[in-house]
Amino acid sequence: MGKALKTDRSAATRRARWSLFFGVLGPAFVASVAYVDPGNVAANLTAGARYGYLLMWVLVLANLMAMLIQYLSAKLGIVTGRTLPELLGQRFRPRPRRLYWAQAEIVALATDLAEVVGGALALHLLFRIPLPLGAVIVGAVSMAILAVQDFRTQQKFELAIVALLAVITVGFLAGLALSPPNPAGMAGGLVPRFDGPDSVLLAASMLGATVMPHAIYVHSALSRDRHRADPDKHPGEPAIRRLLRGTRVDVVVALGVAGVVNIGMLVLAASTLAGTEGTDSIEGAHAAIEQALGPVVGVVFAVGLLASGLASTAVGSYAGATIMEGLLERRIPLVLRRAITLAPSVALLSFGVDPTWALVVSQVVLSFGIPFALIPLIRLSTSPAVVGEHTLRPVLVVASWLSAALVVVLNVALLVLTLTPFGGG
Repeated sequence: MGKALKTDRSAATRRARWSLFFGVLGPAFVASVAYVDPGNVAANLTAGARYGYLLMWVLVLANLMAMLIQYLSAKLGIVTGRTLPELLGQRFRPRPRRLYWAQAEIVALATDLAEVVGGALALHLLFRIPLPLGAVIVGAVSMAILAVQDFRTQQKFELAIVALLAVITVGFLAGLALSPPNPAGMAGGLVPRFDGPDSVLLAASMLGATVMPHAIYVHSALSRDRHRADPDKHPGEPAIRRLLRGTRVDVVVALGVAGVVNIGMLVLAASTLAGTEGTDSIEGAHAAIEQALGPVVGVVFAVGLLASGLASTAVGSYAGATIMEGLLERRIPLVLRRAITLAPSVALLSFGVDPTWALVVSQVVLSFGIPFALIPLIRLSTSPAVVGEHTLRPVLVVASWLSAALVVVLNVALLVLTLTPFGGG
């Protein structure tokens, strides 16, 4: 009988551990959607079609950076009970706070543009719906997804996003079953190098699409809202440490999935689209994929693109609300914000702006916005006055600052190579 009781207790302990493990999963999966949005599709397909496997190293490096950065953001929310925008808002005087909010909103609008345009493109590919109308439909559906967050629970919102993430993964990786990548080419793509200023522009675009500023802001809010119901009540060091251990798993798994999807998009383009004319747009890439791999793969790809647009635009609106609330101490309903920020995307598509060009340029804008989110995050994460005993280990401090330096150097190189006569050609 004693043995049976011991077995029951052991089983109960295992169930409790698994319950705790699954209880911390979710926030990173929501944030990871930002890493597989339509901007990633445009940047990665363009890079693979033009340069083959050349820029695969950018995605690998960016994904490793993303894991570290998203963990820092989640950790900040758990340890302090405050979001990154809230902590910054408390430290800025009114004028600098408003200026900082303005650049963060520009980044959020660039993000929203990419997500809505990508969803509208998917609807056009699937049903031949005009792009402006498609943008309105994407906005309406994202409002319904946000309503789950507003009126029910965060867990239901997370489940809705994770379901879309599963569709995205299948949609963008299905083609690899019919067109396997070249292992030697992939190995060569891990060697850091460029091939002229256009490849630098694409690298900056890929970096901006992979390390997303709005995801840095929002992850602190997602983790805080999930784990710290009362930000002013400290849950105790043992609980904090358990949450941080679970959060590390959450981040590695979620960003690992996003990284596989991103690399899969590039290698699919490299193995299927390289040397094919007209693949410098999502429509052209879709047509080439459909021609090379069949209509079923083309439809699955378009469905993945649609799921990407719907999921990422909902997360982007959540991030924009987090930024406004933290920096301006003003809050508007998420659904209302979604309606307001939808207007620029509909207007651009109505004026006939090339959607793929808009996607790639939006990712470059995001790349320039990364330091404004990343550098304050690192400074706060290394301040004992902010995080107490949870400051970063020296190796993580070095890795964090190297990540920030890489972003700045890549953007400076982009400016030099594209604006000077030498860089231009």
